[in-house]
Amino acid sequence: MADPLHIIGGGMAGAEAAWQAAQAGLNVVIHEMRPRTGTFAHRTDRLAEMVCSNSFRSDDDEQNAVGLLHWEMRAAGGLIMAMADDNRLPAGGALAVDRDRFAEAVTARLLDHPKIVVERSEIMSLPTDGHWIVATGPLTSDALGQAIRAETGAEALAFFDAIAPIIHADSVDLSKAWFQSRYDKGQTEEERTAYLNCPMDRDQYEAFIDALLAAEKTEFHEGETAGYFDGCLPIEVMAERGRETLRHGPMKPVGLTNPHAPDIKPHAVVQLRRDNALGTLYNIVGFQTKMKYGAQTSVFRMIPGLENAMFARLGGIHRNTFLNAPMLLDAGLRLKSRPHIRFAGQITGVEGYVESAAMGLFAGRLAAAELTGRSLPPVPATTATGALVAHITGGADARTFQPMNVNFGLFPPVEGLRAGRRGRRDRYKAYTDRAKADWTAWLSHG
Repeated sequence: MADPLHIIGGGMAGAEAAWQAAQAGLNVVIHEMRPRTGTFAHRTDRLAEMVCSNSFRSDDDEQNAVGLLHWEMRAAGGLIMAMADDNRLPAGGALAVDRDRFAEAVTARLLDHPKIVVERSEIMSLPTDGHWIVATGPLTSDALGQAIRAETGAEALAFFDAIAPIIHADSVDLSKAWFQSRYDKGQTEEERTAYLNCPMDRDQYEAFIDALLAAEKTEFHEGETAGYFDGCLPIEVMAERGRETLRHGPMKPVGLTNPHAPDIKPHAVVQLRRDNALGTLYNIVGFQTKMKYGAQTSVFRMIPGLENAMFARLGGIHRNTFLNAPMLLDAGLRLKSRPHIRFAGQITGVEGYVESAAMGLFAGRLAAAELTGRSLPPVPATTATGALVAHITGGADARTFQPMNVNFGLFPPVEGLRAGRRGRRDRYKAYTDRAKADWTAWLSHG
């Protein structure tokens, strides 16, 4: 117990791992390289800073695997979910937060914890002794990334992740745009009007696609490849896959009625989601982009309602690195060649804030059990956390391994339930009921 648990990285996974371990009685040191060493995507030195979307996605714990993961983390006393709930913004059925207040709250809770110390320093090599969790996320520093590659003997896989732009709300033309959540989702009027919608007719959409395809894009450095994760594709890449792709993705017009022209069905709709509690900033949903800055402003101002848009942040693109986890990690997220080192978060090959934080929660709990002489049973694969762990540590094919969001396709089937779309609601409810019971039982072991 005298030896502390060291955690490299203060993002979602590192913050959650530190919280879980400290709550279990361990002394914890978080090694965070910011602000001494910055990254392309981060703007502050806060822990758990959100660099892409401000959404934790669906909060439905009965019909959605992400919402179930929210439930499991709350049940485990998770810091990330608690601070997300405290800094929640209206977002229909999703859990979105004021990103600045959220990061400030997480940072304050960790700094105030008597068993947690934050050291602002860069760890540039893999430690040879002690107890460690590497939670450096997709923007692992070059030095540490090279050390990991040298240790594993395999090239770390990489893909490119693009960031969506943020717009000042008072620059949106409300004579063309309107407030509405898709299908009017939400229990309050504020939630049912959580999104700003910008409609396009067919000609506007076709012109927009032409501009996307013709716009100047960010060039990749020599030796880099663009292995995009399908859940976070730049909009230009989606457009290249087919002119109708965006209409069936982030620009789908379903579940929305334009009050300015209620009898006219939009051909496509661009949605903006509130990005802060004041409602002064909105991000363009699903509009990750690798267009150059000048092209972004001209192309995005083609969107009806955004002709005079003022940008608080333009989109961008950065390299994300992750391990071939099925090859390199054991079921406890330990590096097989150095079992005193665990990995957690996005670097393990999960995708998304929630999934990353969940892997931090799992790693922190395992480390706490190990260092206090307790044993934990394997996490059930019937839970959202367990399904993700099972996938990245052996369920996935190492030869084709790619980052994965949590989804019900990772869960063991429930026998006797109807297959297909018509049986989906009952099937998902059975998955979540089973998961909640099994997760509660697993938590009871410590």
